[in-house]
Amino acid sequence: MSQAELAVNFFVALFALIDPIGNVPLFAAATLGAAAAGRRMVAVYIGLFILGFLVFFYFTGVALLEFFGISMPAFRIAGGIILFILGLDMVRDDFTTMFADAAEGIEGQSARVYAKQRFERLIVPFAMPLLIGPGSISTVIIYASEAKDFGLGGMAVGVAVIAAVSVVTVACFWASPLISKALGRIGMSIVVRVLGLILCALAVQFVLVGVGDATRGLVRQDAKAPYAEAK
Repeated sequence: MSQAELAVNFFVALFALIDPIGNVPLFAAATLGAAAAGRRMVAVYIGLFILGFLVFFYFTGVALLEFFGISMPAFRIAGGIILFILGLDMVRDDFTTMFADAAEGIEGQSARVYAKQRFERLIVPFAMPLLIGPGSISTVIIYASEAKDFGLGGMAVGVAVIAAVSVVTVACFWASPLISKALGRIGMSIVVRVLGLILCALAVQFVLVGVGDATRGLVRQDAKAPYAEAK
């Protein structure tokens, strides 16, 4: 595998796992009523968080998880539980009510202050584990081990890929007002509820894979990877 192939494969895998386009409706719902400048700054904060967090794991690998004695299956199960709780909130209630204060106090409030407050509420579960989950972290660790074969240049390519995905994520979230305007409040509510159902299923899949990796024969292989043979 060449450095170019490494970069392309790493970018495609990481982009698919973070899925910034699919998470645009959630970001739009979470920043509903915010001023444009505040919304853009929240997106920048999220992009910087993705960049910093994934670069950190890119260089530390599993050392941090090993330090705390946490296995990847355990991390996957914990992430699945958090995602399931978020998915239930999205399905049962109007997700926008979780962020009802987004439109409050905006007048006279600077974009930086609003972005800081909003980002603090979005770190968990939106930035992590929704955007950055066990899959993203494990993918970063795997490609970091492959990049080491290319020396410093390969490691630099990996960091550049993470930075590129972060920039694309910010760009997608900046376009969220267009999505909100096209769907309207009712359309956003429908999309968010459907995504909530999908998120619940994804969370259960996370738990299944985590339990399957942590045990022997408890979870069938076709339940862990139901479409592996079809690809």
